[in-house]
Amino acid sequence: MRGCILLVMRDGSSKLAHEPEPEAPLHSAQVLQFRPRARTTERPFSGSPSTSPTLADETIDHENSLLGDLARYEREAEEEPINYRHRMLMNVIAVAIVTVLVGMGVWLADTIAEMERNQDCVLQGRQNCAPIEIPRTNR
Repeated sequence: MRGCILLVMRDGSSKLAHEPEPEAPLHSAQVLQFRPRARTTERPFSGSPSTSPTLADETIDHENSLLGDLARYEREAEEEPINYRHRMLMNVIAVAIVTVLVGMGVWLADTIAEMERNQDCVLQGRQNCAPIEIPRTNR
């Protein structure tokens, strides 16, 4: 066996160790150039060869219909100007909703943690787990 060495360990057992081949460089680098693939209308594994032209036509028709659907969302500068006041109002409303949701999440997490502390206290058999606060009266 070329490149193998029999090593004896301290406990008396042995193992085979492989040495790296001296001919092979330890570090090799190669830059690969990636070229974009040309777009094909046919899918390579989409059915029998007799039906692939119809599938290609259907694919092109489907893509054109999707592009037509997206065209209705495009805006041109001449159509109507952007209403920045309405846009800022919607942004403020969105920030308010997100702030309320985050606040509710923090409150819920704090409430759950407090309930867990009280349950742990009761399950350990302790007394006075939830102290009752009595308001002081001035005499």
